[in-house]
Amino acid sequence: MTPLVAGAQDPQQLQRRLQRDTIQFQGKTVYLNPFLYWRRFDANTDRWLREPGQLPEEQILANRRRFYPELDWDNLDPEELQIRDGSVEMFIKSLELITTFNPELTPGQLLEVERKMAVTKKKAFERWVERALQRREQRVSRDRRRFDRERWLRGWLEWLALPSTRSALLPFTGLLVVAVAAGWWLGSHRFCPPTVASPAVEAPAP
Repeated sequence: MTPLVAGAQDPQQLQRRLQRDTIQFQGKTVYLNPFLYWRRFDANTDRWLREPGQLPEEQILANRRRFYPELDWDNLDPEELQIRDGSVEMFIKSLELITTFNPELTPGQLLEVERKMAVTKKKAFERWVERALQRREQRVSRDRRRFDRERWLRGWLEWLALPSTRSALLPFTGLLVVAVAAGWWLGSHRFCPPTVASPAVEAPAP
């Protein structure tokens, strides 16, 4: 789903990839992969395309059967449902980009684009949405952990700043200082080795 890079694949793989990602109309090439238009849109459009959840829910629901007529939507588990809805969103966004950058396409040609996309891009869209949702979950989890740490630290600082807390901690702090000083004094005297005088050496008799 990322833009193709010259030299990243052998010529045959590149040719097959281009055939899946393009369609020809009277000598004009139309890209089916929306990310192949990335040089032609701004950062806001790029974010709109990459982030799931940018389209109204009503629009997604109305187009479920259009792109997935074979699915029993009522029996999908929540994770699969989220991925398929995200894929429907990618189809709608891609068709909007294709229409924007190829305004001369007729309704019949757009229908051919949609049909080929349904065959060649469905799995790719699903993989893209799954990775995007995983990245979002990781980002949310990371932000939640940072917020919890900041809230915990802020709570401790607010508790320490209370007058009642300072009044309660002052005697405890004094006792702690006295205990540490006494322990140091006792330890230094207990473990200090006694000094032993060396015996005098008598001079040999003449």
